[in-house]
Amino acid sequence: MKEEIIIAGFGGQGVLSMGKILAYSGIMQGQEVTWMPAYGPEMRGGTANVTVILSDDNISSPIVGSYDTAIILNQQSMTKFEKTVKPGGLLLYDPNGITMPPTRRDIEIYKVEAATEAAKLDNSRLFNMIVLGGFLKIKPIVKDENVVAGLKKSLPERHHKLIPLNEKAIERGKEIVTCELQLNSNQKKF
Repeated sequence: MKEEIIIAGFGGQGVLSMGKILAYSGIMQGQEVTWMPAYGPEMRGGTANVTVILSDDNISSPIVGSYDTAIILNQQSMTKFEKTVKPGGLLLYDPNGITMPPTRRDIEIYKVEAATEAAKLDNSRLFNMIVLGGFLKIKPIVKDENVVAGLKKSLPERHHKLIPLNEKAIERGKEIVTCELQLNSNQKKF
């Protein structure tokens, strides 16, 4: 198994944290992992993205030109990264702030209304964990117990009391993710 993922959005949405948690989860699972962040000098409010590769075999390079999965959290990222998803790949997005939804028909498209759900829960910090849950529902590439271990590794110890809340947010994301376009099995190229 090898999964090449781009997670992209605004700084402050938890893009880099989501990637770090996925990376640590893969490490806990004994996989080879790369985590390569990219962000503007503005940080919060500027664009941010992270490439994560999880693989059962050695990874030759962390540089990727096309992705198995794109998790898109703003319009700028949709415009930039929709075209980089491999045919038969997956695009997951939060529609909040997306003015032009994905248009490709050779990829699977899923939507998770994480911003709306985080607002209902009165905790915007759960946004990225809701998105992560949606992704893991579609592609359970890491086990739940390894996600918890990844949370423990990536969060400072003083925030470990928030792990149960993060777990609930991940579960909520799994419940609310919806499919907008699913390819039939002979079109998939995974």
